[in-house]
Amino acid sequence: MKLGISLMIGFLLINSPITAVTDFEGYEIVSLNNKENITLYAKKIDSLYRGFKIDFKGGVYTRPFWNSETNPTYAPQIFYKDINNDKREELVITLTKGHGTGLLWEDVYVFNTLDNRLIEEIVDHPLAILKKNVKTKLNKDKAEIIVNNKKWAIDLSPFEIKPDNLFDDIGFGSIVDYEVINNCLMVRLSGQVSPGMFVGDVIITYEYRQNMYQAKTIDFIPHHSIEKNPFYGPVN
Repeated sequence: MKLGISLMIGFLLINSPITAVTDFEGYEIVSLNNKENITLYAKKIDSLYRGFKIDFKGGVYTRPFWNSETNPTYAPQIFYKDINNDKREELVITLTKGHGTGLLWEDVYVFNTLDNRLIEEIVDHPLAILKKNVKTKLNKDKAEIIVNNKKWAIDLSPFEIKPDNLFDDIGFGSIVDYEVINNCLMVRLSGQVSPGMFVGDVIITYEYRQNMYQAKTIDFIPHHSIEKNPFYGPVN
């Protein structure tokens, strides 16, 4: 019983807005949208931003377990768009958990903004979506990706990948990159066949269905067709 009460109190503290300005002491602004009066605050601890607060139109919401890199190039992003066609904007925040050569890990958080209050929504994890919907094969000459019975084959023979460097199968997870593009929440998962070679991106577009954000479409875009990839063009 005591545990249940403690959990309830913790939930209310995280999801109820706070208005006291003194709550920002020791925090710094890590991202903001002046037009919509949305500001993201965090504390810089051990080279990471931790213990986030969201000031959404004057109401402050705490997210004590969020963390993100402090590198300005990978700063947290704020999107305020109608991503589910309900005629009302949703708040989308992306945080970078890690980056490097051939590495980009992002988390995404989506909030319903009914009555100017934030209610966090569930977003299906892209790697779980990929695991259920994408099949792959790999050998020294060819990489194959199958999505919903559509097959792509990438010829690897010109690259002469050393056998010791070739993975057992196409790997996903090194690049997890979220964006809001044309009012759609999307994520890019890059397929990797060796430590230094990616063959293309699985692109998942989300829709709001059954009280959560789930995959609406799943596509694969080989790197030789990069001009068709929305992640490499202007983001609207």
